[in-house]
Amino acid sequence: MRALRTLLIIAVVLGGLFTAADRLAVGFAESEAADRIRASRQLASTPEVSIHGFPFLTQLAGGELHEVEVSMAGITATADGRQVDVTEVRAKLRGVRIGSGFSSAVAGSAEGSARISYEDLSEAAPEGAVVGYAGAERAAKGQVELRGRLVEVLEGAGVPVPGAVEALLGDREVSTYSTVTLVEGSTVRLRAEDLPELPVPGLGERLRKVVDYDLEIGGLPTGIELDTVRAGEDGLSFSGRGTDVTLTG
Repeated sequence: MRALRTLLIIAVVLGGLFTAADRLAVGFAESEAADRIRASRQLASTPEVSIHGFPFLTQLAGGELHEVEVSMAGITATADGRQVDVTEVRAKLRGVRIGSGFSSAVAGSAEGSARISYEDLSEAAPEGAVVGYAGAERAAKGQVELRGRLVEVLEGAGVPVPGAVEALLGDREVSTYSTVTLVEGSTVRLRAEDLPELPVPGLGERLRKVVDYDLEIGGLPTGIELDTVRAGEDGLSFSGRGTDVTLTG
């Protein structure tokens, strides 16, 4: 009886030591993976990495992790040279095959998401224009509102507005609803629904070229393609998925 009790105590102690070692190892691996991702993707800040599943050491020995979650800040989007921040990019990866020292990490499958606030979306819009929430009915159609003073929007995009034309336009505003779509997995496309008729021939076409623009999201894990966009009260939310997704390259 005493021998059995001793064996149980030893088993508990060894189990505790193994668990402690396992948790130390996973913490080190998460930190190492975060540093690798930051360096390979040239991020401004270190991402948060969470490795799930227990025990970790057996996963590591097998060269494949069951599930890894990554949250990245410092991702940017670009429209005609104007660069804005993507509020946050998240990825949930499954079946992650890892190389020695986390030199590589490729997931069999992954789900990703990103979010851009209206404030940041306005930074990418033509100068003088503001992008905002279009209301529940319009948002359900994937639309946002774009508005601004006509003269400022045109001049901000480099379209000259002679004094006589400016006098005709006065303080007139452009106010339109733009439909948001996703193209090729990482390009956000905004296209205005209706634009006002302008009193100067050809000016309407030039205005459309200004307010219709594409926003390219960079820094997503390679292999994830965004396929869904939702307009909410606080901005645009995107989601997508992919296979053979690369984290560190």
